[in-house]
Amino acid sequence: MSRHNIANILAWIILSFLIPAAIAQADIYKYQDKNGVIHFTNTPPPARKKFQIYIKEPRPKKTRGFSNTRYDKIITKAAKRHGLMFSLIKSVISVESAFNPQAISIKGARGLMQIMPQNFRTLAITDPFDPYQNIMGGTLYLKRMMKRYDGQLTWALAAYNAGPEAVDRYGGIPPYQETQAYVKRVLKYFSKYQKGKAA
Repeated sequence: MSRHNIANILAWIILSFLIPAAIAQADIYKYQDKNGVIHFTNTPPPARKKFQIYIKEPRPKKTRGFSNTRYDKIITKAAKRHGLMFSLIKSVISVESAFNPQAISIKGARGLMQIMPQNFRTLAITDPFDPYQNIMGGTLYLKRMMKRYDGQLTWALAAYNAGPEAVDRYGGIPPYQETQAYVKRVLKYFSKYQKGKAA
């Protein structure tokens, strides 16, 4: 067997280890050195070397409009039932769970709108991981916070995150870094959803 053939076989062996990681992370480049040895790498070779893209990683597609529409029908129904804006409810879901119906927080909040167990009964929730029950219950709770604070959205969002007791204690958004960041994130999504942009 010639030296050139042996080099090619070794290159294929090396490639077999590179492909799984490369497919997930980057393009694979192929080039031949001055000794005729073929190399495969996921790092672009120096510009002076002649190379070709051997495996091209699929690029993520850019989306327009609402990026996750799986629960839009339920959100629409909840918005009509409780008189809140569709964009607001969806923004809360985006921040609370990133549309993961099985999400559980460190504090024990559950589901799409991250509802605490102590609120299940008053929100008529028997299964917090059921998207319909969770969105309906979470929207009802958000409506209660909006009513409690006379429609002041930032206060209602702060209460949704930190609890109304904290908002009452400080007379507004409490000085908690988590809550302040939460309110800003929800408002950012709210603005994007209002404009019909992707999240």
